Amino acid sequence: MKKDIHPNEYRFVVFQDEAAGFSFLTQSTATSNETIKWEDSQEYPLVKVHISSASHPFFTGEEKIIDTEGRVDRFKARAAVAEQRRQALANKAKKAAVVKKKKTAKAEK
Repeated sequence: MKKDIHPNEYRFVVFQDEAAGFSFLTQSTATSNETIKWEDSQEYPLVKVHISSASHPFFTGEEKIIDTEGRVDRFKARAAVAEQRRQALANKAKKAAVVKKKKTAKAEK
């Protein structure tokens, strides 16, 4: 492991989730110009975060259900259209080959 690349100055910092109104005190090297008075009547640096375990859908259980059936149906529809195009091009190529074969047969007679 490389020496002197990891921070040594851990201090107590309050992280506050603005969306959920949730705060927690932990040790960190994060810097902040704001402070907050914590439950133990001491002031600590305050770091505001947008998402924490209190507001993230994974932890709250409020995950949005994605319409996977609609996605699958749209995929199948696109695949069916692509297959129809392939068949149409194959039929067109077969017809062109038949016409070419008739022309060459007429030219040989």
